[in-house]
Amino acid sequence: MKTVQAYRFALDLAPRQERAVLAHAGAARVAHNWALARVRAVLDQRAAERSYGMPEEHLTPAVGWTLPALRRAWNGVEDEVAPWWAQCSKEAFNTGLDDLARALKNWTDSRAGNRAGRPVGFPRFKSRRRSVPSVRFTTGAIRVEPDRKHVVLPRLGRLKLHESARKLARRLDNDTARIMSATVRRDGGRWHVAFTCEVERSARVASRPVSTVGVDVGIKRLAVLSTGELVPNPRHLGGALRRIRGIGRAVSRKAGPDRRAGVRPSKRWQRASVRLARHIADAGFAEIRRQLTYKTSWNGGRLITADRWYPSSKTCSGCGTVKTKLALSERQYQCEACGLALDRDLNAARNLAALAAQATTAGSGPVAARGADQKTCLRGQVAVKREPGTATAGKTGTVPPQGGTTNHALTKAH
Repeated sequence: MKTVQAYRFALDLAPRQERAVLAHAGAARVAHNWALARVRAVLDQRAAERSYGMPEEHLTPAVGWTLPALRRAWNGVEDEVAPWWAQCSKEAFNTGLDDLARALKNWTDSRAGNRAGRPVGFPRFKSRRRSVPSVRFTTGAIRVEPDRKHVVLPRLGRLKLHESARKLARRLDNDTARIMSATVRRDGGRWHVAFTCEVERSARVASRPVSTVGVDVGIKRLAVLSTGELVPNPRHLGGALRRIRGIGRAVSRKAGPDRRAGVRPSKRWQRASVRLARHIADAGFAEIRRQLTYKTSWNGGRLITADRWYPSSKTCSGCGTVKTKLALSERQYQCEACGLALDRDLNAARNLAALAAQATTAGSGPVAARGADQKTCLRGQVAVKREPGTATAGKTGTVPPQGGTTNHALTKAH
């Protein structure tokens, strides 16, 4: 089984190397802005001509904005627009053109209704101060050195890693991975390199009995497993916002830039401002589901997701009775029919584990995903309408395939 996987490592760049990377990122920004200005000028001209009543056949010819079309246009003007282009790798300019081609395609697909999700706006110009420096390499010398502490990239040469790349190097040495691209990017004051690789994974065979695990995700606790294990919510966002408020007060006491007087910011102001970047990887339900999806597929498992209407919290995991109302403030589930009393999240997790097991034994396959237009059913039966004493189901459950050993998960956030 082949899959695409990314390996990301921090870099320790020398000042000369950092200047070279910034030059490549600037070249990508120049190519992006030039191509965007060209496309925008033609679109504005055609719109103005239409407003004058000019027929379509007499309008200014449209320009193509696919990556090959943008490349051909750039190659014809690179000596005029960027006379220093030979100092940077061609991959730098290709990075900016490729980003614009993707952005324009997303914009057109969104307008035509061919793209799901929120509407996508027209691409914007990239600012030297606000845009994140980034450059991507897809051809040339891209490799990990034998010492596993250095990588080699086109035109940038040998770069030192802050950590060992042994995990990626082992796969490359065993011919189970192939590097497709390498992206150098600055995040929060530190440079990183991310390798996009095509990885060959062998199918894992289960050596232990098939098991099912229910996972209920929530606010108070990040996840509650049907086995009783509790995963606390780290609340990264709240802690980061408290640190940001303190850093903001510290920045206000330091000498910042003054463009009118030509005063450059102090070194302490620059260091404090770098920590103000609000790039916070907060724990979220979508991230948990994303990781469960690919990890279960890598390990031979199967992910089953309950739909939004499934009442995992309201259903008793002991007898199957469904409550009509359950306030969010009620953290303990109390069944009036059988007297069961336990944590509401643990009750939901057990219900999800039972739903996953029932879906597998019934042979009905995965249940409807979150957001489906119909309720979760198993062989024509709604999961919540079962006889007392039978297996119950919940918001998240995991079920491995027949003969497999890895667990599957069924999840639902509430």
